[in-house]
Amino acid sequence: MTSTEASPADTASVFQLFARPVLPATLMLGGGVTLYAVETYIMATIAPSIVRDIGGLPLLFWVTTLYVAAAVLGSIFVAMRPRGTGLRTVYVAGAVMFAAGSLICGLAPSMPVVLVGRAVQGFGAGALAALSYAFIRFVYPEPLWRKASTLYAAIWGVSTLLGPSLGGLFSDGSDWRHAFMLIVPVGAIMALLGPLLLPAATDDRAAGKTPVPQIALLIAAVILVSLAGTVEATRTKALLIGASIIAAGLMLAIEKRSENRLLPTGAVTLGNPLARVYLIIFTLMLVLTSDIYIPYFLQTLHRITPLESGYLTALVALGWTLAAFLSGTFSGRRASRAIVAGCVLETIAAASLAVFLARDNQGGSLAILSPAVAGMFLMGFGVGMAWAHLITRILRIVEKAEQDKASAAITTVQSLGSAFGAALAGVIVNSTGLVTPGGIEGGVSAAHWLFALMALPGILTVVVSLSIRASGDQAEARQAAA
Repeated sequence: MTSTEASPADTASVFQLFARPVLPATLMLGGGVTLYAVETYIMATIAPSIVRDIGGLPLLFWVTTLYVAAAVLGSIFVAMRPRGTGLRTVYVAGAVMFAAGSLICGLAPSMPVVLVGRAVQGFGAGALAALSYAFIRFVYPEPLWRKASTLYAAIWGVSTLLGPSLGGLFSDGSDWRHAFMLIVPVGAIMALLGPLLLPAATDDRAAGKTPVPQIALLIAAVILVSLAGTVEATRTKALLIGASIIAAGLMLAIEKRSENRLLPTGAVTLGNPLARVYLIIFTLMLVLTSDIYIPYFLQTLHRITPLESGYLTALVALGWTLAAFLSGTFSGRRASRAIVAGCVLETIAAASLAVFLARDNQGGSLAILSPAVAGMFLMGFGVGMAWAHLITRILRIVEKAEQDKASAAITTVQSLGSAFGAALAGVIVNSTGLVTPGGIEGGVSAAHWLFALMALPGILTVVVSLSIRASGDQAEARQAAA
């Protein structure tokens, strides 16, 4: 192909995902991602209302912890399902479990029952999210893989705004139950339509046993780091994060030696490009999750109202969504450069917040606030630039027999990055003044150290992305020579 010729990926449009032949599947797969993403953020908004209505404050931290852990299990199940079980069957099961978990939560008389519902709901949500990537190669021709990944990335970005907004509608009294009950018919309809609208997918996985030790250690790591995000004592947080890292390290060590693998071949060897792509996904999410403290800093340091801080924080999601669509047409070297540029942008943006957001701006000066707002937008923009190209690269690197493992691992690594990011952010702010001395002085200190330290993993993504770009350019050169 000459430099003046356009590849099919270059000429493909995201609107082709909504063409008649693939529109039903696009709606089904996009719907699964939407349910998972929106429900994650709705729950964060209505959790206080649940406690006020039925009690259970000591158990509140398990509401998110169980959901995330179960979602990881659900994504793993996509790859580890029994032989002969088709992806459509798993889709139906995931939709049914999501609906059933929502029904349990909506009818729950007490917090323990809510927790049961959240675990069931999380398993179904994790399976649906992983299926969106597992189905890509069966639904779309290869030139549309990147476009589909772009769409899913945009859904995640929009959901960070849509979820809290919807949650706010159900925050009074017992209205929180409606937030769950409205999902039940949606899940049921998806379960009924799945076999009709989704294509049959050949089970082309390699034979193997379920890697129970790796799964157990991974779930332990998720639970430990999620618990770290719920405790206030800094020492306890650090111990829990340390224990989680040990569990994750043991999982990777076993994975590297075992014949029965949880992850695709090469995913734990940094010399392999696949491992580096997963590492970038993990670290991008880890850095981005520092945005959970942005509303607090806006309200405390810049005298922004809660409503205004919510809309300003949504700029992170808006940046992600816009960048996903703007970079979705890139391919080849432009895609590699977009990954590098995205990593650079997120890192610089996080570092800028250590300067511009960490300011005593009680007068609400726009001159002081504006650079911080720009930094928030660019942090999400950086992730959006890189995301779809990272997903597409994974799907192209792995062998067909390991495509399901690779697809499931995307959701798993994304969840791990968010969980570790939230816990690490909590340790940083609690250790640098958020509680003691607190107030303006403590807030400035905590904001400065949070974003300064969270920018450091971003530097790692830049370095790794450069190595991926180099290997991708070499591969293209070899293909051109051939």
